[in-house]
Amino acid sequence: MKSDWKTRTELLVGSENIRKLEDTHVFIAGLGGVGGYAAEQLCRAGIGELTFVDSDVVQYSNRNRQIIALVSTEGMKKTEVVAERLMRINPELKLHLVDKFLDESNVSDILANDYDYIVDAIDTLTPKVTLLAEGVKAGIKIISSMGSGGRMDPGRIEVCDIADSHHCRFASMVRKYLHRLNIRTGIRVVFSPEKVFKNSIQVTDGRGNKGSVIGTISYMPAVFGCFCAAEVIREIVGGKI
Repeated sequence: MKSDWKTRTELLVGSENIRKLEDTHVFIAGLGGVGGYAAEQLCRAGIGELTFVDSDVVQYSNRNRQIIALVSTEGMKKTEVVAERLMRINPELKLHLVDKFLDESNVSDILANDYDYIVDAIDTLTPKVTLLAEGVKAGIKIISSMGSGGRMDPGRIEVCDIADSHHCRFASMVRKYLHRLNIRTGIRVVFSPEKVFKNSIQVTDGRGNKGSVIGTISYMPAVFGCFCAAEVIREIVGGKI
């Protein structure tokens, strides 16, 4: 039964599409700046079932861009923080939390469920490519976020097949690794060709599976996440970005 809180959405998309949204199961990998915002937009649009995968906890450095990052949530598991927030939006939401680092050892089992879409918000190359390859193999529709860091102009953001992405170093690396697996098309991506700001990249010691840290501004990961959610929602209701 339709809840009253979805009335404004129903006015826009119609009652049949409300039911379609409620019947959709979306898998979200990564609950950082991009994934956290994507999760919230999907929930508020009425997606009925969500599965989250993230092994990280909220850190103080997340506060500049992540919707769940507060002083009061530091040190808490991201999956649990997002789950609590979304259940306060829609208590009828079906939620599945996977508190794991996604890699080659578990991705096949994790994707064995009946997902309608994958939202890939992973920012580490190897697990990202692993997820994308397994998602293509399983025949699941995918929207994947490329690099939002080092950029400041949301007007430059584009959505297209990964084969058509351009002037994004991260997208280029993802394509390169996918080509080795004979995957060239079939993955929708959100990316920006905006030139990365000079001096915004800092090399690290490799901890946390990252060899570098890139500067970010509050709104860019958020907009990337909204574009990811919009891609899913608009396809369900009969339109595409």
